[in-house]
Amino acid sequence: MRLLGNIIWLVFGGIIIAIEYVVSSLCLMATIIGIPFGIQTLKLAMLALWPFGSKVIDTGSSSGCLSVLMNILWIICGGIWICLSHFLFGLILYITIIFIPFGRQHFKLAGLALTPFGKQIVPK
Repeated sequence: MRLLGNIIWLVFGGIIIAIEYVVSSLCLMATIIGIPFGIQTLKLAMLALWPFGSKVIDTGSSSGCLSVLMNILWIICGGIWICLSHFLFGLILYITIIFIPFGRQHFKLAGLALTPFGKQIVPK
């Protein structure tokens, strides 16, 4: 079921979301200051590419001073808008019963998009 869900996800927009995250990651990595943010955007691209069967976990460093500071900068510089867009898509998909699993994946992306520093993507 995970494979089928991921294939349907890719066909109906997942590949476009992943490409957008990769392009924005490359743009962020063009500067030295943007490299940490580009790495986090690549993390979002990986989850957007194959969300079914993936899980977002907190690492031990998620409560450290640097992670908190970087998450605050991330939220201020656009992370809130990324989170809200995935949250909105998740709500739209939850309207119908059939697309609830896809809405859950958008909520997973929204959680990662809000505070990506100190989180890791692992297979279930």
